[in-house]
Amino acid sequence: MARFIKKRASKVGLPPGSPVHIGEKRTEEVGISLIDYDEKQFAEKVIEHIEDSFPFKDKPTVTWINIDGVHRTDNIEKIGDNFGLHPLTREDIVNTGQRPKMEDFGSYVYFTLKMLMFDENEAEVKAEQVSLVLGNNFVISFQEQPGDVFEAVRQRIRGAKGRVRKMGADYLAYSLLDAVVDNYFIILERLGEQVESLEEKLVEDVQAETLRDIRRLKSEMIFLRKSVWPLREVVSSLQRGGSALISESTNVYLRDVYDHTIQVIDTIEAYRDMLSGLLDIYLSSISNKMNAVMKVLTIIATIFIPLTFVAGVYGMNFAYMPELQWEIGYPLVLLVMAVLGVIMLMFFRKKKWL
Repeated sequence: MARFIKKRASKVGLPPGSPVHIGEKRTEEVGISLIDYDEKQFAEKVIEHIEDSFPFKDKPTVTWINIDGVHRTDNIEKIGDNFGLHPLTREDIVNTGQRPKMEDFGSYVYFTLKMLMFDENEAEVKAEQVSLVLGNNFVISFQEQPGDVFEAVRQRIRGAKGRVRKMGADYLAYSLLDAVVDNYFIILERLGEQVESLEEKLVEDVQAETLRDIRRLKSEMIFLRKSVWPLREVVSSLQRGGSALISESTNVYLRDVYDHTIQVIDTIEAYRDMLSGLLDIYLSSISNKMNAVMKVLTIIATIFIPLTFVAGVYGMNFAYMPELQWEIGYPLVLLVMAVLGVIMLMFFRKKKWL
């Protein structure tokens, strides 16, 4: 549940716009990187102090400032003062439990989304909030911790590949958004492999651990849906918002991201339906196994009913029972009991109950 609900006790009662970090407590240093470019020139560096990025605000080139770590609220305040970020935007940046959304403040566009990564050790999906601020000639990205899916974008900028060096800051924001959405497909591929593996397990054998795997994957799908579903509204708002910061040429690419988002949502819904079907198959298989066991026990009990009757008749200990004096009485009764058992087995086989 920690992935679904962030603790907000420290935020209760404070006025709107109070930048209080909500999320996993961190103590590491904040990492700040800066990329400045246009079609002809490129510069990349790591900066130690947030103030070193301030001179790039009014440069004609496109500047991408990436901040790894939002637990240092003083940095958020400083960059917010310099770039004119609204107090509510600053509050949303440090609140890592935000629902994906987009807000147009005129001088900048703010949108937040969930970046998903697959944890190989724990075999589960991890989510990290990414906030993007799109200005006239700059993009500021805020991440909870180092490590992201933006390396391909950085490589395109460094090598002047594609359109990114020829376009403005809005195209850079689109590229970052597209990188996050494309990574969703990789996550879904990994989860799809697990769903297929569960299908094979259900066909071969039904075990208790299979139910645990189904429940775990259903929880993952709920988590993915919660993280991805609102993104459709974000991309649609960016595409149709009419912001002066987003050019018509970039809107074409945003429509492509919107299509990818819909495809991701459809895939998640398909996997949810498949897992619900697998759960029904599991419960049916358990019920069928129980019915098979009960059928065997019922047949055994039914065969022994007449045998028990015969044994009960000759176990009543009456003084005058002529069969008790027969020399062949004991083997004869055993023979009769065996014949009764064989007849009943043949009858069951004829009825195809065995």
